[in-house]
Amino acid sequence: MRKMKLASAILMTTAIAPVAHADGHLQIVDEPLELTIHMHWPRAQGYNEEYAVELAAREMTGIHLIDATSGKNTTDHNEAINLLLATGDLPDIVGGHRIKDPVNQYGPEGAFVPLNDLIEEHAPHIKAFFDARPDIAQAISSWDGNMYYIPYLPDGKFGRAYFIRQDWLDTLGLEQPQDVNELYDVLVAFRDNDPNGNGLKDEIPIFQRQWEELIRYVTLWDGRSSGSDTYHDFMVVDGQLQHPYATEGYRDGMAHLAKWYAEGLIDPEIFTRGSSSRDYLLSENLGGMTHDWFASTSGYNASLEGTVEGFNFVPYLPPASISGVRMEEHRRIPFKPDGWAISHTNENVVETIKYFDFFFTEEGRLLSNFGVEGDTWNMVDGEPVFTDEVLNGGIAVNTQMYEVGAQIQRGYWQDYRYEWQWTAEAAREGIELYDANDLLIDQFLGVAFNEDEQRVYDRNWTQIQTYMLERQQAWILGTGDIESDWDDYVAQLDRMGYNDVIEVMQAAYTRQYGN
Repeated sequence: MRKMKLASAILMTTAIAPVAHADGHLQIVDEPLELTIHMHWPRAQGYNEEYAVELAAREMTGIHLIDATSGKNTTDHNEAINLLLATGDLPDIVGGHRIKDPVNQYGPEGAFVPLNDLIEEHAPHIKAFFDARPDIAQAISSWDGNMYYIPYLPDGKFGRAYFIRQDWLDTLGLEQPQDVNELYDVLVAFRDNDPNGNGLKDEIPIFQRQWEELIRYVTLWDGRSSGSDTYHDFMVVDGQLQHPYATEGYRDGMAHLAKWYAEGLIDPEIFTRGSSSRDYLLSENLGGMTHDWFASTSGYNASLEGTVEGFNFVPYLPPASISGVRMEEHRRIPFKPDGWAISHTNENVVETIKYFDFFFTEEGRLLSNFGVEGDTWNMVDGEPVFTDEVLNGGIAVNTQMYEVGAQIQRGYWQDYRYEWQWTAEAAREGIELYDANDLLIDQFLGVAFNEDEQRVYDRNWTQIQTYMLERQQAWILGTGDIESDWDDYVAQLDRMGYNDVIEVMQAAYTRQYGN
């Protein structure tokens, strides 16, 4: 239990004092109240009224959610919400996956209720959160300054890390690489010196499940691949918006990655092997290092024990760049574009915002993160602890939570203790190692466009990004040379409207954040 408490103290990102209930209980209404909800998300096209979490929340608050989800025959959340908006017949609550953009687009037009005053007057726990994190309140707001949805708010700081085969290093008598030059030497040794001991030159020094993660390595040459936790995103440098794929550091980093690929230091199937690469290359004792999630990647030490002799895949600090900077570009974003909003048809907006607020109370937060107390978890020494059946039942903990209605994409504040319990000890140690070093960079949290800005962005950006990614893969594969192509590449970006996109993004950013 000491470790869990330590993790909670180190990694929970926003400390908020509890808000007392004015009447001493959680009931919102004297008589049961039914509210309809659209809830479309990747794992469920609809809201299950029999979720254990729903039943418990109903009993505690008096609010009963009735499923009214559009687009149940599609897994495409955009298609589902577009169908919903096209009908004009909105349920009381609109929630689910990636609702931020449509809600912020149509909220100012009257489709959704602005929440600022409702939060101020009727949602003390949500208010306390945003008072402590005004940057998030800014980031989720629409161009008119109003908030139109309550987001899913992840907890914790670190997501991905560099992992390396410590057993291969030990076999070859090598130390963990401390900078980019030492990393190169280690990768060459992995390629040439048979660390898996099978007499074949079959080792894959660098592999990735998502090819985009390879582009993270440009930070080793002081480039950037993104400004947030997602791929291909914009970034802010000294208050100015730019895209990392139009910077000289990116150019230099890509040139080196192309060289590494040509030398066989990077998986030759990096663009085609896909999500199975980690399972296959580790279980076959072929993969040397990767950049991937702490929790899931550390789990291979246990799953491959007895299968690959001496297997030891450990997180280690990012190697220092050519200028001596250690950078972990990936971090958990403090909010997601998922959550829920109140539609203009809702006749019980006060009760609804109070219901949203319930999930920010201590009781509601425990419920939305861990499920029902006594069923999936118990309080032990002041900490919520999953039952042995949940932790050791052979089914992923997050999958079990989805099935009871916890950890789903409603507007709620995640509790990192949920994940820490099933994170392998090696990953815990790695997270604490990363936390002890100044590795993280500031994030770009997005902008909200007005109608004219959105039109410029939509007209130009898709083709620009497609061109960027096409050139990116071509340069890695060696069908182009980034250094000789660079001037023409930048000129083509300009012809495609890159500067127009940056201009409207900068205007939106300045308006939203006041810089």
